[in-house]
Amino acid sequence: MTTETQHLPERRPDWLWHAGVAAFVVGWWLIYRQLIPFSEWLTSLLPVDRHSHAGEAIAFFLYDTPKVMMLLTLIVFAMGVVRSFFSPEKTRALLSGKREGVGNVMAAALGIVTPFCSCSAVPLFIGFVSAGVPLGVTFSFLVAAPMVNEVAVFLLWGLVGWQVAAIYLVFGLMVAIVAGWMIGRFHLEGWLQDWVRDIHAGTADLDIPDKNLSMPDRYRMGIEAVREIVGKVWVWIILGISLGALIHGYVPEDLMARIMGVDAWWSVPAAVVIGIPMYTNAAGVIPIVEALLAKGAALGTVLAFMMSVIALSLPEMLILRQVLTLRLIAVFVGVVGSGILAVGFLFNAIF
Repeated sequence: MTTETQHLPERRPDWLWHAGVAAFVVGWWLIYRQLIPFSEWLTSLLPVDRHSHAGEAIAFFLYDTPKVMMLLTLIVFAMGVVRSFFSPEKTRALLSGKREGVGNVMAAALGIVTPFCSCSAVPLFIGFVSAGVPLGVTFSFLVAAPMVNEVAVFLLWGLVGWQVAAIYLVFGLMVAIVAGWMIGRFHLEGWLQDWVRDIHAGTADLDIPDKNLSMPDRYRMGIEAVREIVGKVWVWIILGISLGALIHGYVPEDLMARIMGVDAWWSVPAAVVIGIPMYTNAAGVIPIVEALLAKGAALGTVLAFMMSVIALSLPEMLILRQVLTLRLIAVFVGVVGSGILAVGFLFNAIF
């Protein structure tokens, strides 16, 4: 036995990984069920009246902060394991050569299980174009990946109920599919930046490594996803919960109903305009959504606000500017924004 072999760390048996993950899930559930009494107990220790504006805001913050962080940790770990089956190379391979229509549906569906954020837009866009993925199909993926991702859907489910989560999922996918299909119909490949258009005109081989990962390897990828994603977004989560707490504690219900209620026809476009320059993510905006709905804001208006924050944020547009001309960005914003407006007006009319 060589010296190198003697110093290799001993590999933990698979059953120990499975037992550890099971223990984590059980412990997570037991703690999650105690969050309400724990937050109420913490609030009672503070020198504020529980039913005052400050008391309501503090109770909201003390309950939502651990709740959102726990939900986010569990979801990101689970989806990190799922994402181990969907590398960027495999995603490009699945989408390349697909016709528009079928490709748009596949791209939007893949956007759910491959949670790439807007920061990944440039390398993904280049990779998709170089692999021969049609432009409209690429846009369907780029709309769905940040907007209809697992964090948004499952956090909505955990915070405001499965009905709202299902509505968001279905109509978010429809916006991604229809927007990508419409952009594809316009045949705007000539509106790409010159250097990206040159890549599109050439050919590229797909390098798809064949990795036979074990379940412990996939668990490690889930843990790494938690370290990377939660480590990056926790500040925005705290900011979002803080704003949601202020809305919950201090904003009168009648004022919110006048601004974002069904009767205010201009509330949907106003919500979209307000959401575009905001810099946050699904985890940070959902506590704000929770507080707005609790104050009586219309469902369609709130969904339009959330979609615009995630899918049409100004930082994402600045990133896409590196690969798209201003004309193509304007088309993208116009098509996606029209879909978001349609969702907002439709749900305000129905509900």
